[in-house]
Amino acid sequence: MTEFADLLKADNGQPARSIQLIEAAELDAWFTAQPERVRALISAQKFHAKPNEYAIVPGEGQSDWSVVAGVAKRDALGSWCLARLAESLPEGSYRLTEGSTGAAALGWLTAQYRFERYRKDEGAAGPRVLLTGDVARIEAIVQQAEAVALVRDLVNTPAADMGPQDLEDAVRQLAQAHGGEVQVTRGDALEQGFPMIHAVGKAADKSFAPRLIEMAWGDPAAPRIAVVGKGICFDSGGLDIKPSSGMRLMKKDMGGAAHAIALARLIIGARLPVRLHLLVPTAENAISGNAFRPGDILRSRQGLTVEIGNTDAEGRLVLGDALTRAGEEKPELIVDFATLTGAARVAVGPDLPALFTNDEALASDIAAAGTAVDDPTWRLPLWDGYYDMLKSDIADMNNAGEGGFAGAVTAALFLQRFVPEGTAWIHLDTFAWRPAARPGRPKGGEALGLRAVFRLLQQRYDGAR
Repeated sequence: MTEFADLLKADNGQPARSIQLIEAAELDAWFTAQPERVRALISAQKFHAKPNEYAIVPGEGQSDWSVVAGVAKRDALGSWCLARLAESLPEGSYRLTEGSTGAAALGWLTAQYRFERYRKDEGAAGPRVLLTGDVARIEAIVQQAEAVALVRDLVNTPAADMGPQDLEDAVRQLAQAHGGEVQVTRGDALEQGFPMIHAVGKAADKSFAPRLIEMAWGDPAAPRIAVVGKGICFDSGGLDIKPSSGMRLMKKDMGGAAHAIALARLIIGARLPVRLHLLVPTAENAISGNAFRPGDILRSRQGLTVEIGNTDAEGRLVLGDALTRAGEEKPELIVDFATLTGAARVAVGPDLPALFTNDEALASDIAAAGTAVDDPTWRLPLWDGYYDMLKSDIADMNNAGEGGFAGAVTAALFLQRFVPEGTAWIHLDTFAWRPAARPGRPKGGEALGLRAVFRLLQQRYDGAR
C-alpha cells in the first residue's frame, strides 16, 4: 500500500515550493501584477484559473519556480481541489502560500495511490509531499487515505487472488493489529447455521469455500453497532449465468466487504467508543452440478423460506443470513454495504451509492455527512407497496422481483425482512468502481459512501470527545 504518512508532513519551515491558489475572478488582477516574463509564460500555458488547472511560475533563479493553481473557492477547499497537482507536479515538497490545506489534503494523498501488485508503474514520478500547518489533522487524514486505498486494493485484486480465504486474512490482520476477536463459520456449521450463505457458495471449489467472517472489537459495555459487507468474490450469475459483458467486472462483487473492512479500520483507528461487530458473508457464486437452482426453496437463518427466482440475485441471500446474525447481538445500528443491483446504477449512476434506511433522522444525518466530506449518497425509498413484487406462491418470499421494476428498492425490501424491527439500519447499494479517472480518483476499485458513513458515526458516537 502507498505510504501516505510520507506524503503529508508538518510544516516546520523546511524547503518547499509554494502553491498559490486563486479563483477565476481573481485572475486578471493577479496576472496584471506579474512581471512581463511571467505573464508571457502564463499565457503560453493557457492558464485560466479554472478548477484543476495549474501553471508553473518562474522565479528569479534558474531553478527557482512555484505553482499557481485554480480553485472554485479558496476559503472552502474541497477534497479534490489539489489532486491534479499531486498527480502532475514533479517530485518534491510543496506548501500553500496561505490558508489551510483542510480537506484538500485527502485528495493530495489519494491522487498518489498506485495498484502495483502485478505491474510496477515505471513512469510514475516520485512522491509529492504536502506540508501543512494542520498538524493535528494529519493522522486522521492519513487514516482515511489508507482506508480508501484498502478498498481500492481489495476490489482491484482479481478473484483468483481475492477469494473467501483472502477476505478472512484481511479481517484477521485487522484483528491481530488491534486486539479484535475473530470467529469464522464454515463447512457443516455454515450449512446448518447460515443456510443461504452455504447455498450460494457450495458450488465453488473447496479452496473458495463459503464462510461467515465475524470480528468483534471495543468495550462490550459501549453502544453496539454492526457493519456488514457483501463478500461475493466472483459472481458468474450461477445457473442464471451472466453474459460475458456482465461478468467482466465481477471481481468487484466483494466491494461491500471491502467497504465494511475499511470502515472497521477507520472506527478502530479513531478509537470510537463503540462495540463493533463486523460481519463479512463471503462466497463465490459458481456453477457446478451441486449449484443452487432457479425454483429451489432455501430456508434462512431467521426461518423464512425463500424461493429462488434468479440465482444471480445471490448477494441479498448471503446478506440476509448475516443481517439476522447481526440482529442477534441487539445492536442499536446496523450498516451494510453491497454491490447489490444494476438497477441502482441505472437510477443514480456509478458515483452515487443508493441509500436506503428505516430511520428518518439517519437519512438526514448521512446526507449532511456525505456533503461535508465530498462523499455523497442518494436516498431511494423503502416503498412497502413493492413487497408484493417479492411474493412467492410456495414460500415466504421470492429473492427476485418479477417484471424488472424497482430492482434496487425490492432488493432493499428483501434485506429489510432480516433486520430486527425497531433497529436503525442503513443499506448502501454501492458500485465500488470508478469507470473513468478523475483527479484523485483513478479508474478501478473505489470507496463510495465509506467516508460519509464514517463521518456519521463520528458525529453520532464521538461528539462528546
